[in-house]
Amino acid sequence: MTIAYLVNRYPTVSHTFVRREIAGIEAAGTSVLRFSIRAAPGDLPDPADRAERDRTQVVLQGAPGLVLEAAVYLLARPGRGWRAWRAARTMVGGGMRGLVQRVAYLVEACRIGRAMEKAGARHLHAHFGTNPAAVARLAHILTDIPYSFTVHGPDEFDAPVALDLAGKIADSAFVVAISHYGRSQLCRWVDVPLWSRIKVVRCGVEIAAIDAARGEAAPGYDFCAVARLAPQKGLPLLIEALLHMRDRGLQPRIALVGDGPLRETLATEAARHGLSDQIGLLGSRDGAGVAAQLRAARAMVLPSFAEGLPVVIMESLAVGTPVVTTMVAGIPELVDQECGWLVPAGDAMALAEAMERALGVTPERRTAMGAEGRRRVEAAHDAVANARQLLGYMKV
Repeated sequence: MTIAYLVNRYPTVSHTFVRREIAGIEAAGTSVLRFSIRAAPGDLPDPADRAERDRTQVVLQGAPGLVLEAAVYLLARPGRGWRAWRAARTMVGGGMRGLVQRVAYLVEACRIGRAMEKAGARHLHAHFGTNPAAVARLAHILTDIPYSFTVHGPDEFDAPVALDLAGKIADSAFVVAISHYGRSQLCRWVDVPLWSRIKVVRCGVEIAAIDAARGEAAPGYDFCAVARLAPQKGLPLLIEALLHMRDRGLQPRIALVGDGPLRETLATEAARHGLSDQIGLLGSRDGAGVAAQLRAARAMVLPSFAEGLPVVIMESLAVGTPVVTTMVAGIPELVDQECGWLVPAGDAMALAEAMERALGVTPERRTAMGAEGRRRVEAAHDAVANARQLLGYMKV
């Protein structure tokens, strides 16, 4: 059997959980047709992501022929085309920009619908409730192939009305939240009879692959933070925390693994406060490199302001490294005092105190915390098991 997957930009460093999910579905005997609306980055550090890029169809490739291809496709199904056009109107803003978005979504949906029909796909699943879910919804209207989508947050929760989450859920076969917190936020926007359509399928990690990974860690760091360097991750708060710790005579070093728009800001602020020697901007690493850096750290620290449930927390616990993170969204469903330290989001002093406790924890206690975290990941975040759960909802 064949199903289709749709992501806005795939594969990328931050979307390895999608690759793992697809691998789990294919391991269960179902073929997956991969679609990415935009082309993947050309500098992917992980060879598994580079191989996945070769298997993925880019929807906007060959753009000059897209409009003509869509026109021919729509002429064969004018009624469905009109319904799709009307549905697109609810998922975009007004004015010229909204009109362009509607046309783009419909054209993209035509290409995906045509490819799915040709391949005999029986279900379409999109990751993220933003534009991938919008295009998937239109492809469903055009083809009658059922669709579903996974909502991660926080972007979807920031604009539920503008994104028409209610309409997307109503037209879907089912919707996936990655935590109970996420499910609660989706339930807010639909009538009670639709709540049963919202399922919880947690993101997962490949524990065996993490165990087998043999990368090199940059030496000399007490903490590791693995994240996209974006505002929602709260990483500038680490600078404030380090200043508080310096006042207490502590000078730990933090390895920041990842890249993003705040890279220069973080470097500038670290230099301004005399912390450049304590904050290492290591850039993106492949899976083996991330696992090695996590193993080498006393704790992984992630001071996020808004989240879904970060996969890097699962990866850190899988290698036996406790985490210092914030009590937002779905994080407390995985982390508590038995495997880490939770602090209020935005509280630099509380973050510094938790990091100090992580530095002072005994080797025996750290080992016990790591073992408990590993147990939780094995129980609830195994990529293969969770992919099979998702596949069961698809009923293909």
